[in-house]
Amino acid sequence: MAELTTIARPYAEAAFALAREQNALPVWSEMLKLAGTVVADARVAEALDNPRLDAGAKESLILSICGDRLNAEGRNFVKLLVEGDRITVLPFIQAQFETLKDEADGVAKAVIETALPLSDADLNELTAALARKFGKRVEATVHVKPELIGGARITIGDNVIDATIAEQLRAMALQLRA
Repeated sequence: MAELTTIARPYAEAAFALAREQNALPVWSEMLKLAGTVVADARVAEALDNPRLDAGAKESLILSICGDRLNAEGRNFVKLLVEGDRITVLPFIQAQFETLKDEADGVAKAVIETALPLSDADLNELTAALARKFGKRVEATVHVKPELIGGARITIGDNVIDATIAEQLRAMALQLRA
């Protein structure tokens, strides 16, 4: 997967630069999300792997599914990826584009895993604290995982804050064995 991410990076950066130049980050975000979803669909992926389809047929397939939801630049971007035999990395390009967009917008995406559901007040308080800590607006996705026993695990980018009971018990077990 690291290789696909490496391949996707220059395409994502180029799309981001063009989108920013055109002041069209949301438009490009939606186009890449749509095209990435189309390419990731199992039936489309199977068709793209078919060696009997030439680049023109692959391009037509994707563009016909996307329809008029891609502008001229978006259509050219898909064509470029198909011709370069890079269309399968489109979901990775889309993910990296979103990371660049979030960085430019001053947004941090947080994944919050909790043992119990959070109330709206608790979630607002937690996201406000995270915003102060990271200096960015925080957009949170919450997943309830009862196996955590209690507490929360928060992931923002490469940062992980693990304040779960399960982690504390694991750490205590390691200390007792030492």
